[in-house]
Amino acid sequence: MRRTRILTTVLALAAGLLAGSPPALAADKAEKPVSIAADTYTWKNARIDGGGFVPGIVFNRKEKNLAYARTDIGGAYRWVESSKTWTPLLDSVGWDDWGHTGVVSLASDPVDPNKVYVAAGTYTNSWDPGNGAILRSSDRGASWQKANLPFKLGGNMPGRGMGERLAVDPNRNSVLYLGAPSGKGLWRSTDSGATWSQVTNFPNVGNYVADPSDTSGYSSDNQGIVWVTFDESTGTSGNATRTLYVGVADKDNAVYRSTDAGATWSRLAGQPTGYLAHKGVLDTVNGHLYLSYSDKGGPYDGGKGQLWRYATASGTWTNISPVAEADTYYGFSGLTVDRQDPGTVMATAYSSWWPDTQIFRSTDSGATWTRAWDYSSYPNRANRYTMDVSSSPWLTWGANPSPPEQSPKLGWMTEALEIDPFNSNRMMYGTGATIYGTENLGNWDSGSQFTIKPMVRGLEETAVLDLASPPSGAPLLSALGDIGGFRHTDLTKVPSMMFTQPNFTTTTSLDYAESNPNTVVRVGNLDSGPHIAFSTDNGANWFAGTDPSGVSGGGTVAAAADGSRFVWSPAGTGVRYATGFGTSWSASSGIPADAIVESDRVDPKTFYGFKSGKFYVSTDGGATFTASNATGLPSGDSVRFKALPGVKGDVWLAGGATDGAYGLWHSTDAGATWTKLSGVEQADTIGFGKAATGASYQTLYTSAKIGGVRGIFRSTDKGATWTRINDDAHRWGWTGAAITGDPRVYGRVYIATNGRGVIYGDSSDTGGGGGGGGTDPDPEPTGACAVTYTITSQWSGGFQADVRLANTGASAWSGWALGWTFPDGQGVSQIWNAAHTQTGSAVTARNIGWNGTVAAGASVSFGFTGSWSGTNGKPTAFKLGDQSCTVT
Repeated sequence: MRRTRILTTVLALAAGLLAGSPPALAADKAEKPVSIAADTYTWKNARIDGGGFVPGIVFNRKEKNLAYARTDIGGAYRWVESSKTWTPLLDSVGWDDWGHTGVVSLASDPVDPNKVYVAAGTYTNSWDPGNGAILRSSDRGASWQKANLPFKLGGNMPGRGMGERLAVDPNRNSVLYLGAPSGKGLWRSTDSGATWSQVTNFPNVGNYVADPSDTSGYSSDNQGIVWVTFDESTGTSGNATRTLYVGVADKDNAVYRSTDAGATWSRLAGQPTGYLAHKGVLDTVNGHLYLSYSDKGGPYDGGKGQLWRYATASGTWTNISPVAEADTYYGFSGLTVDRQDPGTVMATAYSSWWPDTQIFRSTDSGATWTRAWDYSSYPNRANRYTMDVSSSPWLTWGANPSPPEQSPKLGWMTEALEIDPFNSNRMMYGTGATIYGTENLGNWDSGSQFTIKPMVRGLEETAVLDLASPPSGAPLLSALGDIGGFRHTDLTKVPSMMFTQPNFTTTTSLDYAESNPNTVVRVGNLDSGPHIAFSTDNGANWFAGTDPSGVSGGGTVAAAADGSRFVWSPAGTGVRYATGFGTSWSASSGIPADAIVESDRVDPKTFYGFKSGKFYVSTDGGATFTASNATGLPSGDSVRFKALPGVKGDVWLAGGATDGAYGLWHSTDAGATWTKLSGVEQADTIGFGKAATGASYQTLYTSAKIGGVRGIFRSTDKGATWTRINDDAHRWGWTGAAITGDPRVYGRVYIATNGRGVIYGDSSDTGGGGGGGGTDPDPEPTGACAVTYTITSQWSGGFQADVRLANTGASAWSGWALGWTFPDGQGVSQIWNAAHTQTGSAVTARNIGWNGTVAAGASVSFGFTGSWSGTNGKPTAFKLGDQSCTVT
């Protein structure tokens, strides 16, 4: 399903991410001093819960409930048992070191649980200009020290699900090993990760590349040394472990061993060939080294696979594959041993995309296996598990597949799989979208079903490409890589579903009509189908537009101020414009292909464009553009610009590169002339929010370098002075894609990150504004009404329903609260376009502010996901306050 993970960051790179690691620049000569104040902000994520690939989960073997997760572009996390949540550990990574948000490996010290290590670096090719590093912490990731490496690491490269490449000696914990990519070999530290040197006598640096013909260096890099495993039984406390096993990306020579603490190495005799060993997990109690093999490096690919067991005492190899090689169409990767019962081993078919991933379990050291699901009679499946995604209902993708596919899926890209070493009933595994887990795994063997749920709250791993905060309706609309985007009516709750109809793999741009925020447009990437969609209810529901000929990707899009027309600059063809909802597009003249487009927020006929240092203006609705005579703007295309709401022709432009013009520009005459803000050395985004009390101009927000400091800045005086509103503990790597303030809440800002989701901040300085992330006060309901209640989908233990509430009276409602009672004890799990309370079977759904006004003869709709058992009968009676509604 979601095979475009790599494209998320590549798109961001193409938009200027290479400018995201600039050397220090001398400040422009300022005509007047720039004031950099400080403010106290509270930072949170707009909750999505997950959204990206989790290639590694690591439990500490000494301390109960201590676990970590690593992500490919979104940093590392530590499990908090008391709240069953994850806490981010690498938010302090700054702009210059943005690549260190990609984590290729993680190790939790098995001797001193306070210590944890991260191998950080996102790409081994030119996309990441910086080298990798080993980050070490003695306070469980609360703070870090860094050891720079002389080579790059690839947290978002092919093969990132193999591992762990980083390992701590369980007997002498000052000794660590790191497997490097790119032919750099095996590395060792003897001082707890402070310094590193190459193990020069290690005989094989690897030779496997995913695609030798790839000229970008992404798929053509040698995947190198992919895991290190210690046999703790061959050492004593304080002395280096004698026996180590090392996995190498070499199909003919995949496993090596040292029996003298790394002094010498030899290829393990008799090993299988023709495969890559993704994992090597050792059961020292029974003397078994388990290996999961695939013919490819993953995480997307893999057509054949095997599982093997190596007897460490005798040197005997046994093929323990649960499926004959001829019957596999996937590789094996996820691999774990139950430390409470080491004869129990589990593995995943990580690349079984269709109909679903598979998890295998053996309780006799691999002699026999059972599966998470089997065919009862094709295409019907018998599952050993039930799935409850009510906490993250979007994981169904809004799909209604035909058997043998199911929704939600068990997963895909399932390379991380771990049984809690202290609790045989708890298992977690990573997918391309979330972490799933169970706390009643023992039911697998007893013949009853175990329950799988998302165990991902607090882990936010989306790459954000665009943001919008309309003046009414939902406070936040987002354009995301891999999972499309969301409409947040409540920032503290997970939305029920991503944007659908169509469901873009990546949304590249979105916009709303400034004077009619119910009109929203988004564009994005899709393997087949339209690349543009429209909404007339503030993004709650969507319908597809029509592509002009030649479109290959989303590009950027702009909605006229009144929603009457749209200008679209898609990939693959030139700029186009349309009146209405894009059923017929005409070519715009005077503007080059791939230009960035935006709209004036007052005049519906005025649109703007930018390409290669030139600013373009259209005053006839996008039909023709004229290039501005202005000079001195950034020459490249690493630019974001926006027009100010409420003022015609007021435009701000941010962007540039370290080898040319770079900063923040302002125009008050629709781009005819520009003034560069002298105190802003670099700027990459610009956004607007509610004005401060007494201010005559909206608040500005930017991700910028001002006064020699990189950060997130706010100005309440039109850019004359700036306040840095983040701090060094909250930097989130690269934040150059998008930023916007909230037009309804002073001081609130939404920040796009490249892997840490949507960050939003609220100021301690209310400045005449305020508000939280929740919903509006309860209304006083009244009036005649009619209700349509529809169950749109249903699965084992869960369902989704839509409710349409019509005003059949003679006067408008200024607020509504609809009550009903479930006949079979159902429960509401998540709700959208409404707030709700539930006591027993009685539910009350209320408007959330923007949809409180319902004219006579009009209607409002909301939806929810719920839980059920036994039967799922529909409510038969609804009340609006004391007024009974007609049920239709």
